[in-house]
Amino acid sequence: MPALITWWTLDVRTLAPEAHADAVARTGAELLGRWSHPARRYHGTTHLVEMFWALEDLEAAGEVDDRQACLARLAAWFHDAVYDARARPGANEADSADYAVRSLRRLRLSEQHIRAVEDLVRMTDGHHVAADDPLTSAFHDADLWILAAPQGRFDAYCAQVREEYAFVDDQAYRAGRTAVLRPFADREAVYRTRHARREWTEQARLNLSRELARLSD
Repeated sequence: MPALITWWTLDVRTLAPEAHADAVARTGAELLGRWSHPARRYHGTTHLVEMFWALEDLEAAGEVDDRQACLARLAAWFHDAVYDARARPGANEADSADYAVRSLRRLRLSEQHIRAVEDLVRMTDGHHVAADDPLTSAFHDADLWILAAPQGRFDAYCAQVREEYAFVDDQAYRAGRTAVLRPFADREAVYRTRHARREWTEQARLNLSRELARLSD
């Protein structure tokens, strides 16, 4: 947890050097509290850290530069800042984007950076990337890295998502989860960046195939 807050503070300082220290600390603590809520079985701090690791890989591969990676990490903090499994489709992403805008204005980020974060957060509603933009593509792929995780981690992720939707009966869950995963399996390319397509695609397709088969049993 201290490492996450250190990362948050350094990234904010990079993009908003005039941000007040108290505001940076307060917003970071509030975000960490959201991500640490016990009801978040998958959408918690482990997912956040895994996104950071994926972004590191993509930065090392030259898909984004250090400043773009910094902006992507801030967007990662906010992309599931609001998370309620019972919310209507798209509501969590919209509310998280609005929360990001309010928070980042208090931290004195530029409007350009605020809009970039807002757009990245809203993109996670459906994960549709219209433009061939390096930052958006890298963020898209980092959020979906879990699909290419080693088998044990991927299976744990599937179990964690099921726990978040424990209030849904099995038949409804299978149908709903299939509707979420099937479009990724059917895409011509799961990922947008060259690195992810080359390094992550094979494992992602294996994982998706196994989970969709389980859901159909």
